[in-house]
Amino acid sequence: MTFVEAEIASQPACWRRAAELASTQAKAALPDHGERIAVVGCGTSFYMAQAYAALRESNGLGEADAFAASEFPLGRRYDRVVALTRSGTTTEVLELLGRLHGTTRSVVVTAVPSAEVRAVSDDVVELAFADEESVVQTRFATTALTLFRAHLGLHTDVVVTDAETALSEPLPEGLVEATQLSFLGRGWTVGLANEAALKMKEASLAWTESYPAMEYRHGPISIATDTTATWMFGSAPAGLAEQLRATGARWVESTLDPLADLIRVQRLAVARATASGLDPDRPRHLTRSVVLQENE
Repeated sequence: MTFVEAEIASQPACWRRAAELASTQAKAALPDHGERIAVVGCGTSFYMAQAYAALRESNGLGEADAFAASEFPLGRRYDRVVALTRSGTTTEVLELLGRLHGTTRSVVVTAVPSAEVRAVSDDVVELAFADEESVVQTRFATTALTLFRAHLGLHTDVVVTDAETALSEPLPEGLVEATQLSFLGRGWTVGLANEAALKMKEASLAWTESYPAMEYRHGPISIATDTTATWMFGSAPAGLAEQLRATGARWVESTLDPLADLIRVQRLAVARATASGLDPDRPRHLTRSVVLQENE
């Protein structure tokens, strides 16, 4: 078993711990309801930031924006900035927090509460139990989002049960051989769709794309054929499934909680990597943390 396979399988246990943490040690560090916040990260962490921000604002719990750390608008003012970094060493995150330190309250959610992180943040929430050996992020990202969902009062035991189902049920047929995969979301699940597309690229070098579901008709559907697949996170817009199936492409959706459904994509990414003779723990050109040199 690869590291990433073991880490994927451990997610239900990690999510249970994150939900407990949200109501105990992490409670005071995370944003209060009503605060205006920004959530930042890079790569997978950025997509989890998108999902968290959309969940928080759509449920009336406070204004929330999400940015790639390198694209944060320094001219805006927020009550608090929430940063995600698995390694605690991501250059763009540390640089941004350093610029905000002393003017905007910040909290970092990380698996490795490095000295660098502690020096530039006001609060740190440690998820060491969700750290990973694999370069490809799986459980840290979903555990961080579970922490946020639980803090917002939007997590239930059903989510964990759905995660266990996502680990045990067979994957949809024909997806290992698909020539292209598109992932769609609505609201907070747009972030999940973006993460699903990234996971497939990282682990298996697959041709993947992601879109808000209503945007899929505005051009992207033209690539759909009998060798492609489109995967919907959550409820699809009326008529989209039928329109997609009419192209001959495979349509994939699930009644599982959308975060649990992401586990099925993680498993598919590993299956496609294995079928192609790739090592999903060590994707090409990637490292566990992006640490930039001063001249970059």
